Amino acid sequence: MTRLQPVHIANTRSLWLQEALAQEAGPVCPPLQGGLMTDIAIVGGGYTGLWTALRIKELDPSVDVTILEADICGGGASGRNGGLVLGWYAKLKYLIAVCGEEEGVRLAKAATAAVDEIGAFCNAHGIEAHYRKAGTLNVATTPMHVRDWSAEVAMLERHGIHDAERVLGPGEASARGGSPRYLGGLFQRDAATVQPALLARGMRRVAIERGVRIFEQTPVIDLQNERTPSLRTPGGVVIAGKVVLATNAWAAGLPELRRAIIVLSSDMVATAPAPERIAATGWDGGESITDSRLMVHYHQVTHDGRIAIGRGSGALAYLGQVSPTFNQSARRSEVVERGLRWLYPTLGDVPVTHRWAGAVDRSRTNTLVFGALDGNPNVRYGVGYSGTGVAPSLIGGRILASSVLERDDEWSSTRLNTGAAVLYPPEPARFFGGLLVRTATRIKEENEERVEDTPAPVKALASLANARTPKRPVKR
Repeated sequence: MTRLQPVHIANTRSLWLQEALAQEAGPVCPPLQGGLMTDIAIVGGGYTGLWTALRIKELDPSVDVTILEADICGGGASGRNGGLVLGWYAKLKYLIAVCGEEEGVRLAKAATAAVDEIGAFCNAHGIEAHYRKAGTLNVATTPMHVRDWSAEVAMLERHGIHDAERVLGPGEASARGGSPRYLGGLFQRDAATVQPALLARGMRRVAIERGVRIFEQTPVIDLQNERTPSLRTPGGVVIAGKVVLATNAWAAGLPELRRAIIVLSSDMVATAPAPERIAATGWDGGESITDSRLMVHYHQVTHDGRIAIGRGSGALAYLGQVSPTFNQSARRSEVVERGLRWLYPTLGDVPVTHRWAGAVDRSRTNTLVFGALDGNPNVRYGVGYSGTGVAPSLIGGRILASSVLERDDEWSSTRLNTGAAVLYPPEPARFFGGLLVRTATRIKEENEERVEDTPAPVKALASLANARTPKRPVKR
């Protein structure tokens, strides 16, 4: 028996979920009561679980699919993220290192194409998720972060990817992003923004329409990882031909995956609507923005003229346990708000009205980690979205669907579907070492913003936070 860690439901919903639930008139999905048999059981009703279910129904509508969600669909990362719909061109070097050149380029193109596919899905199914494809800016906010972005553009060009990115000078970055802090950057064309909870709840509706059974407020307590797996919930038992674990960060509690991913918090705040004030800064083109910090700031302007901004790498999970602090922290929210005020000093009097947080699962190679749990082909998992999973979760759904349907195709056979390429150190070294690295990173980046030197030992510790790539592509 494999015990799954409990899910602590947030006391306060994100801005996104508050908006989505206020306007929802869809079907109720009550908790599971009693026994149930199904072809495929999916644990987790976020993007990964929903895309997997939708893909299975697309490939074979006769398959019986059941989703078990501990909270409500979109209650986890899918309803709390920053709403940045980004492809994988920025991760091309990591994909090549893990998968090899040909496969890495294919995956980067597929994940970037998913940006458009999400927009098309919303249009086709009448999901008003405020999808807007206006690109994204990756900016430098300190002189230490200014780099030769042309090298990244040239790398894409060498692999046949043209006109996807463009280098911005300091004047253009500042004017386009609306902040005097932006000293240069890179514009990526194939990116969008979305209201993430509206997308998740819309996917839920479509899944139900296609015959997927969904039980919300149904946490899975334990899994019998056998040839015919079964799942125990507070109100019943599900016996399935195949099981998909689509719990993302919460999967880090499983012994097999504990060293495959690390769980960090990402905290967000949103301002009151101030569309005219924000437009006056020059940030009026709809682009999302990320900075070049390791504890990254990421932000967008919402449909009603708010700034929704987040900051990654706040808390760190011990033994992969996602505690209630990952739902919200007043102290970490204050840090995010300080970042907002520093980036946009002219908006210092615009109040913050919403604060929330969530858990992020990050692999050591900054790529997805999919596979069979304990080698059982009837129990599949998918983790490692690293905080940028809105578009890649569509790819994750394809990988998982092809795997449980036993299809021999480009999705089931990808290297990303064979487990972690590089592992984190074991506990407790990982946790306490992670605390040291995180503290060093915070000190280094705060010093950089003040244009102050950082002691060499602190820099050396902070450098350990970078993603690790294998020395050569890992063979299957």
